[in-house]
Amino acid sequence: MKRNIVIATIAAAALIGGGTATALAVSGDDDAPAQRSSVQVQDDDANGTDDRDDRDGGDGGDDRHGGDSSDDNAEDAAEARAAKLTAAEAIKAALAAKSGTAVKAELESEDTNLVWEVDVLSSGNTWHTVHVDPGTGKVLGSHTEQEDADDAAEARAALQGGSVSAAEAAEAAAAKGTVTSVELEDEGSGRGWDIDTTGTNGAESEWTVNLTTAKVTADRSSDDGDD
Repeated sequence: MKRNIVIATIAAAALIGGGTATALAVSGDDDAPAQRSSVQVQDDDANGTDDRDDRDGGDGGDDRHGGDSSDDNAEDAAEARAAKLTAAEAIKAALAAKSGTAVKAELESEDTNLVWEVDVLSSGNTWHTVHVDPGTGKVLGSHTEQEDADDAAEARAALQGGSVSAAEAAEAAAAKGTVTSVELEDEGSGRGWDIDTTGTNGAESEWTVNLTTAKVTADRSSDDGDD
């Protein structure tokens, strides 16, 4: 299940020390005030790095020498280390704010803000996207949407008969590395929790956690595409 949530990021001018404060803006039915994450990460775009690479043809060169991959791994590792709150803890914090069933949690960087983004399926076709501070566990805001009835039905059908929650799946996979993404797979015969982990070197791995046994296995479904 792939649900794309639109998150806007705004810049707010601050007169404190003559600097600029960046706030995470969460739009939606909840009208939650925008709040800034306590965990800030470097924004490569602000340095003009991406534009420079595009002008110089750097993407092609970096790919040949593994530059982009190395940089991405280093960035992923830094973000994983910066998040003091685990995926399981973020899910629990989100559910304390919005009742329902968590079906996805992902560590996201929006400009310089690092946040846990948790999707919660509530009653009917209502979905809440809850933003949790990865440093403090504080809920920064939320966004509510009314999705297609089929999406909710598919998620509930996938969960039927299962006993392993998103938080429990994250805890089960934590031994494999830092969990940065948990998502319910509700299509086809491969029902389960799709988990992404990041190692200390930034290398990413994909896992599947069984919905009834919590058994963790390597996810080979994307091997052909990666090759």
